[in-house]
Amino acid sequence: MTTSERESPATSNRAGESPQTVSVPDAGEETTTTEAGSELERTIGLSGGVAIGVGTMIGAGIFVFPGLAAGRAGPAAAASFGIGAVIALLVALPASELATAMPKSGGGYYFISRALGALPGAIVGISIWLGLVFATAFYLVGFGNYAAAVLAEAGVAVGDVPIVVPLGLLFGAFLTALNLVGTENAATLQNYVVGLLLTILVFFLSYGGLDALGVFGRASAPETFAPFGPVPVFTTAALVFTSYLGFAQVATVAGDIKRPGRNLPLAMVASVVIVGVLYVVTIFVATSAFGSAALSSFGETAIVEVARNFVGTAGAIAILVAGLLATISSANASILSTSRAVFAVSKDAILPRSAARMNLRYGTPHVALAMAGGPVLVLVAFGEVEVLAEVASFLHLVMYGLMCVSLIAMRRDEPEWYDPSFRVPAYPVVAGLGAVASAGLILFMQPTSQFIGVAIMIASAGWYKYYAADVELRGVL
Repeated sequence: MTTSERESPATSNRAGESPQTVSVPDAGEETTTTEAGSELERTIGLSGGVAIGVGTMIGAGIFVFPGLAAGRAGPAAAASFGIGAVIALLVALPASELATAMPKSGGGYYFISRALGALPGAIVGISIWLGLVFATAFYLVGFGNYAAAVLAEAGVAVGDVPIVVPLGLLFGAFLTALNLVGTENAATLQNYVVGLLLTILVFFLSYGGLDALGVFGRASAPETFAPFGPVPVFTTAALVFTSYLGFAQVATVAGDIKRPGRNLPLAMVASVVIVGVLYVVTIFVATSAFGSAALSSFGETAIVEVARNFVGTAGAIAILVAGLLATISSANASILSTSRAVFAVSKDAILPRSAARMNLRYGTPHVALAMAGGPVLVLVAFGEVEVLAEVASFLHLVMYGLMCVSLIAMRRDEPEWYDPSFRVPAYPVVAGLGAVASAGLILFMQPTSQFIGVAIMIASAGWYKYYAADVELRGVL
C-alpha cells in the first residue's frame, strides 16, 4: 500500500466542525504522519517496545498482590497469574495485527470504533478512560502504602496518623503536573525508574528462588497447592488481571515503532511473557518463604516481609524502594495513557473537542490530562484497593474481548484501507479464544465490581446517544 489520502476518522453535523484529510504512509515505512501533517522518524526498536510494555505492567503483581492473592488462592495464586498471562497473550496477537493496520494513538478505542462502529467505540473509549482512572488510583494507593512503610522503616514516627491516602493524593497531583509540563519529562522518569526497578527485582527473585529450592538456607516446607479448591484460582485471576493492563500500551506508540509488522507483535508478546514469568516466580518465592496464610496477613506490603526474611533490613529497604519505583512507573504510565484515551475520543467528537486542546507552551493535551488526573484523586481518597483493581480489570477485559471481535470483523469485511503488516495465524481460533476468555474472567469478579463496570458502560452509551449520536467514523486518520 502506498501513501494515500484518507478521510478524517470523524465527521460531525455540528456547526463549525468540518472533516479534514491527511496523508498516511505505509506502516512499514520509517516515518509516520501526525495530525498536523509533520513527519516523525520511527525511532523505537524492539527493545524499546518491550521496555514500554514491561515498564507499564510491572508493579502491582509483585508489590501489591502477593499477600492478597495468597490469601484467596494459596500457592495456586501462581496459576492465577499464569491464567492472566495466557489471556493477555490471546489478546496481544489480535491487538498487534490491528495496530499494524492502524498505527495511531487511541489503542483499543481506535480499533473498535473503526471495526464495530461509533457506539461500541464510544462505550469502550469512555469506559477505558474511566477504567484507567480506576487503575491509576489503585497504583497510587499502593504507592501510599509503600511510602508509609519506607517512613516507618526509616524510623519516622507517624503514630496513628492516616498518611497512605494523603501520600497517594500528593504524588498523583505531582505526576499529573509532570505530564502536563512535557511528555518527554514523564518518559525520562519512566526510563530511569524501570531500569533501577528491574535490577533490584532480578537480584531479589534470583536469591529468593535459590533459597526456596534449598540451594542455600533451608528448603521450604511443602504446602497444598490449591487449599481452597479451583474456583478461587479463577476469582484471583480476575483480581490480579490488573497487572496485565499495560501490554496494549505498546500499540499506542505504534506510529513510532520501527518495522511494526515485526516489532509490534514481538514487543507485545515478549512483554507479557517476561512479566508473567516474574509474577509467577514472585508468588513461588513469597509462599515458599512464609506460607500463604502468613503471607496473607502482611497485606499489600507482604513482599517486603519476604525480603526481610531473606536478607534482613537491607532487603526490606531495597524492596520498599523497588515498590515505590514500581507504583510510580505504573501510575505515571497510566496517567499518560488515560490522557491519550481522552484525547483520541475527543478528536472524534464523542467527547467535547475542547478536551483535545493542546497547551502551546508544553505541547501537551492539558484538558485531557486534567480529565485524567482529577477523577484519579477522587478515587484515591476512596482507597478500596480490591474494588479499584477489579473495576479497572472489568473495563479492560470488555475492551480486550471487543478487540478480538474487531479482528474477526476486519478480516470478514477487509475494507480497502485495512492492510496490516502482521496477520494473526489461525485468527478465528486465537481471536475467538481471546474474546471468550476475556468475557469468562469477568464472571469470576466480585458483584460490586461487576455492577460498577456495567453502570459505567451504560452511562457511556447514554452519553453517546445524548451527545454524539450524529458522529460518523470513516476509515483511519
